[in-house]
Amino acid sequence: MIDIRLLREHPEVMRDNLRKRDSDWPLDRVLAADKEWREVLRKVEDLKAERNRATMEMAKLDAKEREPRRAKLKKLNDEITHAEQKQEALAKEVRDALLVSPNILHERVPKGKDDSENVPLRKEGKLPKFGFTPKDHIGIGLSLGLFDFDKAAEASGARFYYLKNEAVFLELALMRYALDTTTKKGFTPLITPNLLRYWVLEGAGYFPKFREDTYKIDGEDLYLVGTSEQAITAIHANETLREEDLPLRYTAFSPCYRTEVGAHGRDTKGVIRVHQFDKVEQFVFCHPNDAWKEFDRLQRNHEEILEGLGIPYQVVEICTGDIGIVAARKLDTEGWFPAQQKYRELSSCSNCTDYQARRLNVRLAGGGFVHTLNCTALPSPRTLACVLENYQKEDGTVSVPKVLQPYMNGIKEIALKKTKR
Repeated sequence: MIDIRLLREHPEVMRDNLRKRDSDWPLDRVLAADKEWREVLRKVEDLKAERNRATMEMAKLDAKEREPRRAKLKKLNDEITHAEQKQEALAKEVRDALLVSPNILHERVPKGKDDSENVPLRKEGKLPKFGFTPKDHIGIGLSLGLFDFDKAAEASGARFYYLKNEAVFLELALMRYALDTTTKKGFTPLITPNLLRYWVLEGAGYFPKFREDTYKIDGEDLYLVGTSEQAITAIHANETLREEDLPLRYTAFSPCYRTEVGAHGRDTKGVIRVHQFDKVEQFVFCHPNDAWKEFDRLQRNHEEILEGLGIPYQVVEICTGDIGIVAARKLDTEGWFPAQQKYRELSSCSNCTDYQARRLNVRLAGGGFVHTLNCTALPSPRTLACVLENYQKEDGTVSVPKVLQPYMNGIKEIALKKTKR
């Protein structure tokens, strides 16, 4: 949420931001409604002061003298009620608009219309060379008895899956590896709630704009979490944090659920774009002066995890047309998928400045709000698919990355087997 004082005092900042984003957010209407709200507020205060004076004067009169004054007092009360209703409507109009206002972009965010104009910054790691045509993760997983998509479709519908056999341990190994790596760096580990109330998702910046992406529990004010970031934002809601206690760094495991409403026809097979997945997320509450340092720390943590796995990757600067409304700057890290001969997203790292903290009232002692940042440590089964493709061998087996072997019950290689249900 943007500070209304910024819009009042420096509307040119937001106007420039909207131009960069090609956004039609109604700045002029918001400013007009806010100005009218302040005028009505003064009117209400003046009318109440007049009513107080009239009431005090009436108290000094006898019953016969009070009667002619009652009509005037009733008129004042009616005017106050009408003005308060108008004030409330204007306040709601401004707040509703601010809830979908886009954050102020960092100067490094490149101009672009959509994800096709995101800017690759650098590539890291050596691409694997195969003496054979590499299979995609679907072919590998099915041949090794690691996936069952047909039965999952019967049980749950499209974009669901069963993980089987070694894939189960590989999934858990990836999550544990990410948790252990970030915890060793001083992050507090969490397992967050899987269900959240509306105000939390609104505070995190996901509602009301992205409501259609979220599963709702019928008859209850509860929604399935799309990322543990949403839950972590609320852990200090309505608190005032001391500078000496900052930064607060968290690493959280959670299942994630997404409707994927806007993904029709994209990645319909396999485990790249699914309705349910697991993820370890990094999240930081920090002093505004330290936000960009924390941004670099979070990004580096994720890259170290990928380097430990031996996955080649590239880092991409997200452009104005793809960044969304919450982040001021965002980097994606994309892992190499040999069968597709392309990089695919594995992580997003975002500095949200005070956008979420303002919505959730996470204040900084001494004034202002803390800044919040988030970055994926590792998602799965998307990373699992990336590992399968990069570590496949010509005989159809898959080697387990060394950093994951301690979590795999001694399994160092996933071998061919007869598939059993």
